[in-house]
Amino acid sequence: MGNEFYKLSVGEKIFKIVIYLLIIGLCLSIILPFMNILALSFNAGKDAERGGIYFWPRAWSTENFKEVFMSANVGTAFGISIFRTVVGTVASVFLTAMAAYALKGKTLPGVKFFTLLIFFTMLFSGGIIPYYMLLKSLNLTNTIWVYVIPSLYSAWNLIIMRTFFQQIHPSLEESARIDGYNDFSIFMRIIMPLSRPVVAVIALFNAVSHWNDWFTGAFYVRSSNLRPLSTLLQEMLMQAEAMRDTLSQAAGANYDALEKIQVTGNSLKMATIVIVVTPIILIYPFIQKYFAKGVMIGSLKE
Repeated sequence: MGNEFYKLSVGEKIFKIVIYLLIIGLCLSIILPFMNILALSFNAGKDAERGGIYFWPRAWSTENFKEVFMSANVGTAFGISIFRTVVGTVASVFLTAMAAYALKGKTLPGVKFFTLLIFFTMLFSGGIIPYYMLLKSLNLTNTIWVYVIPSLYSAWNLIIMRTFFQQIHPSLEESARIDGYNDFSIFMRIIMPLSRPVVAVIALFNAVSHWNDWFTGAFYVRSSNLRPLSTLLQEMLMQAEAMRDTLSQAAGANYDALEKIQVTGNSLKMATIVIVVTPIILIYPFIQKYFAKGVMIGSLKE
């Protein structure tokens, strides 16, 4: 805390100590469960069923991860997930930013109507069946573009970006127009460079959503070659648990086979969690400084 801590009053010292304790408690509540998941993922599933594993594996094993990567479609699933995450995130951020820039001012005819219309979509949903019928009528089902096109725009993300754009001083745009810049040039050369914090936040939200989404691949895609990693891992997990339950019900006839199985449904689940969250953990440190600024959007007004 430094020497400044000793210069504070008793009340301020107590307040600071409480805040630090709360932050430490919050950090531990996030780190410790993940350490437990990591330990279980690298522990033999059969041994883990005995319990007593907290933050360090008791019987080291990579069988859980081997079981995941032994799938014939895992390479294709990785490619699908990377494609949809990169293309979907870049396209969504760019198009959402363009729409937010158009709605930020009062020069667009009917700007209030369009803003209200966009906000209305946040309050009501058509439902899964009408949504599926819409995708089918657009020939998006069972194609790779079903992961990208429907998620290009988000009303919430658009409002966040519009709020940030409104905080950029209008004099910058006026100076650019005097220098001969058109709207697109102002957007690309002034607005976007100044909006890195909000762009980083929206990009992170989009990337996490794309990477973790298993629902779209499970319900709107029939081909196994078009399923992303999250959907494939979800199916593998369900199959492993179903196989385990089947062998358990027939333990008398399959006792030897049951004993040979070292990968359990729970251990496979832990390995799946580690595989899914690792890319996000690796990317986050590079955009942390922008994310910290972006979460303060709208908190200050000039």
